[in-house]
Amino acid sequence: MVRPKKHLGQHFLTDQNIALKITDQLTENDGIVVEVGPGTGILTKFLLERFPDQLKLVEIDTESAEYLLEQYPELAKNLIVGDFLRLNLNDFGAEKIAVIGNFPYNISSQIFFQLLEHRKLITEVVCMIQKEVAERLSAGPGSKTYGILSVLLQAWFSIEYVFTVHEHVFNPPPKVKSAVIKLRRNELQELGCDEVLFKKIVKQSFNQRRKTLRNSLRSLLNPTIIADERFNLRPERLSVSAFVDLTNLIDRKTTK
Repeated sequence: MVRPKKHLGQHFLTDQNIALKITDQLTENDGIVVEVGPGTGILTKFLLERFPDQLKLVEIDTESAEYLLEQYPELAKNLIVGDFLRLNLNDFGAEKIAVIGNFPYNISSQIFFQLLEHRKLITEVVCMIQKEVAERLSAGPGSKTYGILSVLLQAWFSIEYVFTVHEHVFNPPPKVKSAVIKLRRNELQELGCDEVLFKKIVKQSFNQRRKTLRNSLRSLLNPTIIADERFNLRPERLSVSAFVDLTNLIDRKTTK
């Protein structure tokens, strides 16, 4: 059996019923299915039943990879031993990719940024992450947990908090509760604003979330717009569309 490794943030799910509930969240599709960090293969078992010809695995742990090949030798050509964060998902040669996995808590945010970079390919994501992070990602404007990743992900995906998972179904048990969330790609192809500036504004706003936008974005503002009432707000009050509008306002006034 595979030894959980602390430096990789491994907490292996042991409950088959929960594993089935997670994989059942994935929609049937005509693209490929990428499982991130399959570990001991508890999700892989059910994914192979549903997606035998579409499944790809990405596992950084060589011990886990060897174990998976012993259990599922048919996956020999579809198992990538490497770091998901370093992959170019375009190399899969697929127009549609669904991603599933029990994401290591210590790199879950980095995984989401990787998915954002490849959002044109991603149709949906089903993942188990730390409960606190799941609540943050699915939070709406006005919530204290609404933040940078909430806005950036919700710009391109609908996010559903599916269910909570307790500590005792893992080996070793984590010190926090977990949760399963589901992301579905929306219809947007363009945000309708300068996307680089949008990301900069969102990050700069929430990095000083206790300040009003007038203070946190002061370096981007000029006297013609600084009096706008929207800048009296704090970032957690703004929806994705409001951030898009704000980006266009700042962009128009700073480029003329």
